[in-house]
Amino acid sequence: MTSTQLFLVLLNSKKRENLSELKWPGENTFEVIAGAVLVQNTAWKNVEKALENLRAAGKLSLDGILSLKADELAGLIKPSGFYNTKAKRLLGLCEAIKREFENFENFRQSVSRERLLSVKGVGAETCDAILTYACGRAAMVVDAYALRILGFLGYEFESYDEAAEWLGALNFGEIYEILDEGNFDEAEILKLYHALITEFCKENFKGKILSERGKQILSELK
Repeated sequence: MTSTQLFLVLLNSKKRENLSELKWPGENTFEVIAGAVLVQNTAWKNVEKALENLRAAGKLSLDGILSLKADELAGLIKPSGFYNTKAKRLLGLCEAIKREFENFENFRQSVSRERLLSVKGVGAETCDAILTYACGRAAMVVDAYALRILGFLGYEFESYDEAAEWLGALNFGEIYEILDEGNFDEAEILKLYHALITEFCKENFKGKILSERGKQILSELK
């Protein structure tokens, strides 16, 4: 099995007209940075509540976050869990962005993966989510859903980077025979791949148990 084959099987399991529904909320905005930190060790529904609190308080921006003390931020993001730790991490990241890039737009244009990974509390998954969805870079996000589907298919990797390399090794020429190259550059295809994996797992896995429909979809790969 190749990563391209997995991508195409997941793509063919979705109605093409519904692909736009798979986009990350607030894509290419500061909201992605906040969401990428807040989603650590929690479900997205909890993140949405925390983001709404920040939005309602008028603080869902780089300068808005920096105007808060750690305990004030923790109170607003409480629904996301581990709120004291996440408040410190989000403030630390925002301080680094302000100090080195002055504003979000400069950050999204100039930040490197190495620099992001050097910020305390920013691991590989959080880093790649920010690069992909806030900065428009071609990066493959490897999350628990990706590891779940790969594990079911019998694939295990020694590191995050190894899994990301395998998933990111797509035959874009083959994919462009199906998707319009004008609408999907390599970065957009990797975003779509991550979204397809996420949606497939949400719809077909209960814990580690795969539904019959899910088994039928993946049977083409075995």
